[in-house]
Amino acid sequence: MSNHAGRRLTIQTAIESIAAKMHARRSRIEKLEDRIVSILGTVEFLIFNLSLFGTWIVLNSGVISGLKPFDPYPHAFLTTTVSLEAIILAISVLITQNRQERINSLREEMGLQIDIITEQENTKILKTLAEVLKKMGVDVTHDPELKKMLEPLNQEEIERQLEEQLK
Repeated sequence: MSNHAGRRLTIQTAIESIAAKMHARRSRIEKLEDRIVSILGTVEFLIFNLSLFGTWIVLNSGVISGLKPFDPYPHAFLTTTVSLEAIILAISVLITQNRQERINSLREEMGLQIDIITEQENTKILKTLAEVLKKMGVDVTHDPELKKMLEPLNQEEIERQLEEQLK
């Protein structure tokens, strides 16, 4: 494996390990919440809900003779139950999304830091190459593109431009 490929693998492994580390550091409540979301976010849970609500409506519609509805139309108890379930599901999804967003932010920050280091290394390589070419008698002073590439990145200027675009 080339040094470049090995380095890329190291970077990729580091980025992937952020999620693994965050996953391992979950509290008991987060683990429970993840387990609940993994159950609630399935087709089986949807089928269970549809079956439960359908049965509830049939049992409380008065179509079965001899069975007195315990939650007659407009099914106030069913409506309350479904509303509470919707609240719990929505909050569970938001909690999961927030945790995933924290992981993604860390990955992005790490990627940005690696990109900055890579840019600095590339600039150094270009400077070294320009020096080698100069020593070999090749005039590179008239290459405006190379001159621009040899200048270090101005991170503050890039940040300012991005902030302007976000306004």
